[in-house]
Amino acid sequence: MKIEWYPGHMAKAKRQIAEVMPKIDVVIEVLDARLPMSSANPMLEKLRGQKPCIKVLNKSDLADSKVTEAWVKHFDQIAGVKAIPIEANNRSVAAQIPKLCRIIVPHKGVPGKTLRAMVVGIPNVGKSTLINTLAGKKMARVGDKPAITTCPQQIDLRNGIHLSDTPGLLWPDIRNQKSAYRLAASGAIGDGGMDYEGVALFAAEYLMEHYPKPLAARYKFDTLPENAVLLLEQIGRKRGCLVSGGHVDQLRAAELLLRELRSGLIGQVSLERPDDEDFAESGEES
Repeated sequence: MKIEWYPGHMAKAKRQIAEVMPKIDVVIEVLDARLPMSSANPMLEKLRGQKPCIKVLNKSDLADSKVTEAWVKHFDQIAGVKAIPIEANNRSVAAQIPKLCRIIVPHKGVPGKTLRAMVVGIPNVGKSTLINTLAGKKMARVGDKPAITTCPQQIDLRNGIHLSDTPGLLWPDIRNQKSAYRLAASGAIGDGGMDYEGVALFAAEYLMEHYPKPLAARYKFDTLPENAVLLLEQIGRKRGCLVSGGHVDQLRAAELLLRELRSGLIGQVSLERPDDEDFAESGEES
């Protein structure tokens, strides 16, 4: 199955960002720590040009800490870029972002010299939660569905920094189908744009290869099944996802696996690594 998901809001988001970018000192790009490359949009790199950028790896509590560390090193090697893993609703950790802004853009963020930062990110990545945390109050709507933010706004943090909040309509470019499956597995793609069984099989195969022990522990397997199809079926049997005749309801089993993956019940899982070959193959490497 090929995932097709490229809404028509991209042109609007691109235009809004392009209009504001000349006035911006630093770009704060919110990414999903479990899939930092797939949750980015290559278009942003072109729009920001030489503007410095802070890559915020959100949902780090759900990601493999060792892999996240590798991503931070990867991004920090790029000129003008700093990366930081956070949980967007953790105020003490989020407070490091304004400090990074002042480091990466010296001589601004002081009286008389306002530092202007733009916060960008694909839908459902935690951008609005981060803005609310930085502002210390509810400034942006938060939800578990894409496209909650619908219009740009200016936010004065009252510390010499102004945030420009762009709508969460900077959709990812998923011509790389592995990235599409990663996004779907993480919950970034709405139900209408994905095949649960196909995505669950992708996730099951990935977990069997990279996280066999946490997977076996979660579903009480002494030995993992031979392949992803059998794994999904046995998970369905163990969890009572059955229909008449004792057959496994594949859809329910798929939904269960993805729900537990997304919530962290299987463990801290990263769905991609900096050295994954498909990034280089598709030209998505930063």
